[in-house]
Amino acid sequence: MKIVLIGYMGSGKTTIGKQLSTSLNYKFIDLDQAVENEEQQLVSEIFSKKGEIYFRKKERKVLETIITKDLDIVLATGGGTPCFGDTMEFIKSSENTITIYLKSSNQELTQRLFNERLNRPLISHIESKEILNDFIRKHLFERSYFYNQSEFKITTDSLSITEVIEGIKNRISN
Repeated sequence: MKIVLIGYMGSGKTTIGKQLSTSLNYKFIDLDQAVENEEQQLVSEIFSKKGEIYFRKKERKVLETIITKDLDIVLATGGGTPCFGDTMEFIKSSENTITIYLKSSNQELTQRLFNERLNRPLISHIESKEILNDFIRKHLFERSYFYNQSEFKITTDSLSITEVIEGIKNRISN
């Protein structure tokens, strides 16, 4: 089975994905890391040197390679992954694949992302929590159409990592 974690940056896809994969004895793959390995550059460098369109095309090719392998995996996607072209449709139509939207509130995401914004190309230029909150609100509005196509949604606000993982395991076992 392939469990694909979807959600906005800072929603916990990588953190939850690593622990969920250990709990299930699945392989964990971070899509951004897989793209970085293939390109031999950080995502931020790819964005600045080659642009977002190049990155999204490369991301899609790497995603297709990962999804079509016959492995039990937990895959943490990038926040924009399901929003490019027909990528969400591709993920959902892939055999033996479950999509899970890790949904976090605007306020929660602002708190999580503000101190790490310099490591995130899309928000590295933002200088205040208020502007970041507005940026996230706009993005969530634009992206919610894609995120909400996930088979399962888990609201992560005020839940521990263990509680989120148990929620995922309960949903996929039914």
